[in-house]
Amino acid sequence: MNTVKYPIMLLVLVLLSGCMFPQSEKAANSLPNDAQLAQVQNAVDKFKQQQSGRLPIKTKPEETPVFQKYQIDFTRLKEAGLLMEIPGTAFENGGYYQYIIIKPETEAKVKVVDLRITEKIREIETKLHFYEEKNQFTPYKERIAPGVYSLDHEKLNLDGPPTVKSPYSGELLPLYVNGSGDVLIDYRKDLNSFLKEYDHSYDTGEDIRYLLTQHSAVAPVYSPPYTIENGEPVFMQQAP
Repeated sequence: MNTVKYPIMLLVLVLLSGCMFPQSEKAANSLPNDAQLAQVQNAVDKFKQQQSGRLPIKTKPEETPVFQKYQIDFTRLKEAGLLMEIPGTAFENGGYYQYIIIKPETEAKVKVVDLRITEKIREIETKLHFYEEKNQFTPYKERIAPGVYSLDHEKLNLDGPPTVKSPYSGELLPLYVNGSGDVLIDYRKDLNSFLKEYDHSYDTGEDIRYLLTQHSAVAPVYSPPYTIENGEPVFMQQAP
C-alpha cells in the first residue's frame, strides 16, 4: 500500500505546485489591472495635493526621455501613509513593470513601462556599443527617416533585423537607431491601429504618442516623437 500511496501524494504535490507557480508568475508578469493603477493614481494625487504640487518621483537627469523620466518613488508614498502596499506588478515588488508619471505639469497620470522591453533594448545596445568601440563607426544599413536608421544585423551577429514585442498588439516592432546611436522602437504599426480605432483631434506637428497612453496603461518607451500626416503616423523631423 505504501509503495502506491507516496508516489501518488508526490504526484499530487508536483501538480499543485505546477499550478500555483504559474499563477504567482502570472501575477507579477501580467499588465497592472485597473484597481492597481487606480490605487497608485489616488496615492499620487493625494501626495501632490499635500505637497503643494510636488510629485513622488525619483530624480533623473534632465535629458532623460519623457516616458522614462518621472519614475514613481513608492517609498515616499508609503512614508506619507498614502500607499500601504506596493503593487505586485511593480519592479520594486518583483514585477516586470516600472510605474511612471506622464504629463507631470498637468494631469500627472500614472502609467507603466514594461521592463522586458528595456532588457531587450539594452541587449541590442550592448552589441551595438561593442561594435562601435571595435570598428569606430555605427553599423547603419538604411535611412528610414531623417535621423532614423536601420541596423546591419549581420555585422552585429544577429539572426535577423532586431525587433521587440509590442506591449499594445503583441506584434513585432522594428528596432532602429538615431544619429546619436540610441536604439529606438518604431511604434508606427500600433499608432496606425490606434488612429483608426479611436477618435482623436491630432494635427500635423503634434506628438501623437499620447494617443497610446490615452487608451492603454503602457507608455511607449524608447520611441522617437511621431506626428500625423494625411491620416498616417510619421516620424517627426529630426536632425539627419
